[in-house]
Amino acid sequence: MNNNWKPVLIFGEALIDDFPDEQVVGGAPFNVARTLAYFGADPLMISRVGSDANADLIMREMQRFGVQQDGIQIDTLRPTGRVEVRLNDAGNKANHHFDILPDQAYDYIETGAALSIRDKLCPDHDAGFIYFGTLAQRMESSRKALYALLDSTRAMTYLDLNLRAMQVSMSTIERSLHAADILKINEEELQTLVKIYLRDTQYATLDVSDSAQSWQGGMSSLLVMFKLRAILVTLGARGYAYFDRDGEYLSNGDVQIATELVDTVGGGDAFSAIFLLGLQQGWSLPLTLQRAHQFAAAICGVRGAVASDMQFYEQWQARWMAESAEKNTGKGAIA
Repeated sequence: MNNNWKPVLIFGEALIDDFPDEQVVGGAPFNVARTLAYFGADPLMISRVGSDANADLIMREMQRFGVQQDGIQIDTLRPTGRVEVRLNDAGNKANHHFDILPDQAYDYIETGAALSIRDKLCPDHDAGFIYFGTLAQRMESSRKALYALLDSTRAMTYLDLNLRAMQVSMSTIERSLHAADILKINEEELQTLVKIYLRDTQYATLDVSDSAQSWQGGMSSLLVMFKLRAILVTLGARGYAYFDRDGEYLSNGDVQIATELVDTVGGGDAFSAIFLLGLQQGWSLPLTLQRAHQFAAAICGVRGAVASDMQFYEQWQARWMAESAEKNTGKGAIA
C-alpha cells in the first residue's frame, strides 16, 4: 500500500451463499474488502469464521484478491457464516430467497483481538476510514467489538445500512446512524428512514420517482438529526444522489451507463468500495462518485457480487491509470 494513503478497516461478515447448485463466497463487507484489496488499498478485514471447509473457501478468496488475513478470527465452536438460498419454482436466480442462518461465527467477533490487530496493523487508524454494516451487529459480542473500535478512533465512519434482512433491532439501527459520518442507503431504505424519523415533519412523504434534488430538505433533516457528514443514495440504473452537510448535491444527472444487466447483486458493495478507494487516494469528490457509479454498473453486468475473471478489474485499473495524468477538477473530497 502507498504509505501516503490512509488506512481502511472493514468490519463485518464474510460468509457463504449456499445455492442449490453452487457455493458463492459473499457478505457485503467482504465484497467491499476484496474490491479494495485488488486495487491496492490494503484494507484490514475484521471478521470471524469457523474451523471448517467453508472457512477454507473464504481464505482462498482472500488470497486470490490479496486481502490480508490477520484480522480474521477462528471460532472452533461455531460454523462459518452461511446463507441458504432458495430459488423460486422457475429456478430463476433473479428472484431467490435468502435464509440468513443464526448463531454463526461472525456473530462472535472478540473485542480484544479486534482492537489488538487494529492497533498493530493500523497504528494511524485515526487518519483513516472504517466501513461497517448492520448484519454483524445482531449479537452482543460482535456489536461490542464494533463499538469498541468506533469509540477508540477518530477515523471517518462509513455505514452501509441494510434494512432488507431486518436482522437487528431499531435501537441498533439508530445507534449505527449516530455512529456514522457517511451513510450509504438505497432508495427503499431511504423511504423507510423518512417514514420513521421524519413522520411528523413536512418531509414525511418522499416520492422516489421525483428528481433526487427535490429530496434536499428531507436529506438536510436526516443529516442534522444524526450529525452525518454526507448521505449517499444508490438508485439502481438511475445512478446515485449525494447530499452533504454543507448543502452540496451531486448526481449522475440523466447520464445512463449502457451495461447489459446480468444481476444487481453486489452493485451497492461495488459503489461503496470505489467511493472508499477515492477517499483513500484523494480523488476529487465528483471523480470519486463518477468512478463508483461506472464500476457498480459494470459489476451488474457480470454474475455475482465480484467478478470471477481478474481481467475485469485489470481493465478498470488500466483505465484509471490512463486518466491519472489528467488534472482532477471540481470540489475536493469530504472534509
